[in-house]
Amino acid sequence: MTAEPKFRRRKADRPAEIVQAAMAVFAEKGFAAAKLDEIAARAGVSKGALYLYFETKEDLFRAVVRDAISPNLTVVKGLIASHPGPFEGLVRAVADRVATLVETTPLGGVAKMVIGEARNFPELARLWYDELVSQLIFAVAAAIEAAQTRGEVRPGNPRIYALQMASPLLMATLWRETFTPVGAPPFDIREVMAQHADTFLRGLRPDEVRT
Repeated sequence: MTAEPKFRRRKADRPAEIVQAAMAVFAEKGFAAAKLDEIAARAGVSKGALYLYFETKEDLFRAVVRDAISPNLTVVKGLIASHPGPFEGLVRAVADRVATLVETTPLGGVAKMVIGEARNFPELARLWYDELVSQLIFAVAAAIEAAQTRGEVRPGNPRIYALQMASPLLMATLWRETFTPVGAPPFDIREVMAQHADTFLRGLRPDEVRT
């Protein structure tokens, strides 16, 4: 049986290559400044070939969220859903996993882009919220509520606790994308989240089990 022609395999790979190129350009330049010419060149295709798969920058951004970023967070949601307990182990595992994603992918740069350009491009923020933020907050809040039922976590609004858990990650990410490039001392995001997990868990313990 003959191998599939190389050009056919290359064509099948093009949408994914374009999406990866778009994610890198969005992270570096922002949405308004990103040019389809640059994305096409980064992906190694012509602008005409890019238009075969994506008609607009908005289409490209949707593909970045759904094809490049969402699958990573689906893994995190699966980790949350399948974790049997105790809650402490889940917090540490999720904190490390998400911090690693931020450190090893352009996720942080794209997040900064969404925050910075949300007023001019609200559809970007809506998509980011619908596809990513709301689902992750819901999954974490559900895990916290389950831990409260087991007596591992003190009473309180699970959704607010979920926001508190995520907030240092957002701050460390924005620091890395905004201030480190202009000379500010960097933070190790995994170290930030490991230390935060210690203090966050201590604060969530019921009064009778605090040490």
